[in-house]
Amino acid sequence: MWDFSRAQKDELGLALAEASTENKTVIIAVVNKAYVEGDDRSMLDLFLDSFWHGENTRGLVDNLLLVNADQASYERCRFLRLHCYRLETEGVKFDKEEVYMSDEFIKMMWSRTLFLGQVLKRGYDFIFTDTDVLWLRNPFPRLSLSKNVDLQISTDRFNGDQWSKNNPINTGFFMIRSNKNTVRLFELWYARKDKSAGQKEQDVLNGMLHGDVFTKLGLTVGFLDTLHFSGFCQDSKDIRAVTTVHANCCRTIRAKITDLSAVIDDWKRFKRSAINETSSTFGNLKHEACAHSWGK
Repeated sequence: MWDFSRAQKDELGLALAEASTENKTVIIAVVNKAYVEGDDRSMLDLFLDSFWHGENTRGLVDNLLLVNADQASYERCRFLRLHCYRLETEGVKFDKEEVYMSDEFIKMMWSRTLFLGQVLKRGYDFIFTDTDVLWLRNPFPRLSLSKNVDLQISTDRFNGDQWSKNNPINTGFFMIRSNKNTVRLFELWYARKDKSAGQKEQDVLNGMLHGDVFTKLGLTVGFLDTLHFSGFCQDSKDIRAVTTVHANCCRTIRAKITDLSAVIDDWKRFKRSAINETSSTFGNLKHEACAHSWGK
């Protein structure tokens, strides 16, 4: 009898190998139908545009593995000739927008956590990125390449100390190294799923961070400065320093697309104008669509 679970694992191994750098590092993003379709511009379109318009980012697409939560997004990925992997989640169809903190949104986040743990078990280091993160510059020069730093994670608001656990974490962008301790972290993290009703995986990880799990595992965690790894919760004001921009503190895909489009348009103006030699600030971006999204 054909073992479908084994076949899927073999497909994952092939997909990772094709996307990986020589030192077994990949960039991973997860999408579903809602992120690849749009009236004019989809979230995936905008995400990929940032690699095209960013500084030293075009080649990074070769190391991007797009994980597809449904068939529509998988077909779109294949059409774009990206590295694609079809993620099957038994009994669940993630084929529409899952609004922030809805039951299906939480299920999708836990499915993602389980998948990423499998990647670590295969010995791959990776950057995980949501597709509502614009890559305006290559992030690797801003990340520690030391093997002594296990996890580097973005923050909603940076408190000035890259080693402080009091930084509010955001799992929409992080880099993690594969070792026995990070593998164990993801096992313990996912094991808390059924005991964390109503909580998204980020909240559970934050609780583990402030408990004793990280200490017992001997994990070293760095927290990313919003000056470089910016977001709508706390904007970087320095366009010459910003590396990524995350549409956090925002509820709907439509609002994210609207406000991220304004960011990338401002970035393109900066790049083509002589003003980039003297100006270091973004335009007056208020992220109004995202601010209004919470009332819907």
